[in-house]
Amino acid sequence: MLTITNTPNHTGVKISGDYFDLDGLNQSIYQVIGAEEKYYNYAGARMRILGVSYEIRQAAQGGRNIERVFNGLQEKVKKQHNFIAPDKNIYFSVEILWPEILFTSLALRDFVRMHRNQAQNPEWDFHLYNIQHFQSLILDCLRGRISDKDYQTILQAFSEASPTEEYVIQYIDFLNLQYIGMAVSQREKTLPAVALKIALKDQDYLSFRQQVLAAANPFKKAIHEIPIQADYPKNITW
Repeated sequence: MLTITNTPNHTGVKISGDYFDLDGLNQSIYQVIGAEEKYYNYAGARMRILGVSYEIRQAAQGGRNIERVFNGLQEKVKKQHNFIAPDKNIYFSVEILWPEILFTSLALRDFVRMHRNQAQNPEWDFHLYNIQHFQSLILDCLRGRISDKDYQTILQAFSEASPTEEYVIQYIDFLNLQYIGMAVSQREKTLPAVALKIALKDQDYLSFRQQVLAAANPFKKAIHEIPIQADYPKNITW
C-alpha cells in the first residue's frame, strides 16, 4: 500500500510502498503528463514532476531506503492454513522536500485536467484515479502537520490556483533551500505559508520571476532552462 508520511524533522515527506505500488505510481505519472513537448507551456512543471518520478523509480529499484513492514499475517493464520511464511514485506521509500512535493501535487492537477479533457473515457481511466490518490495522500499528510484552519485555506488556494503554465520552477529550488536552512521548529510553523506561496504566486514569486526572465531574455531561452545559482547540501537531515 502506498503511504506518505512526514519525516522526523519536518523536512519533507517519505513516500513508501512495495515495488508494485511505486512502479504503478510512476507508470501513471508518465501516462498523465504525456510525452515531451505535448504540453509545451508546461515543460517546466513537467520537468519538476519527472524529478520526483525519478526518485520514486530509484526507490522502487532499491536505490533509496529499504524497510521491512508487518503484512498482517499472524501466527494463528499460518497454523490455520498450515504453511510457513514471513510476517513482514519489503517496502521501498524515498524522501522528498516539502516545497517540492507540494508543487508536484499542484502541477499534477493541471496535467490531470488536460489528460481528462483528451481521454475518451476518463471515468474509467485508472491512471487519473491513481494520480488523484497520490495527490490526496500528499495533502492528507500535510493536514496532519498544520491546523484545520490553515488546511482549509490551503485547500481553497490549491483549488483556485492559476495554472502552473510557464511556472518559474527555479522558485521551488529557492523555497527548498530556504526550508532546508530553517530550524525544525520553524519548519512546522512555516509550512502553511510555503504551501500558499506555491499556489498563490505572491509578490516574492513575481519578483523572482522577473529576475529569471531578465536572465533568460538575452539568450532567448525558455524560463525553465535557466539554472539556479545555488547548490543543495550533500546530506539532508530528514
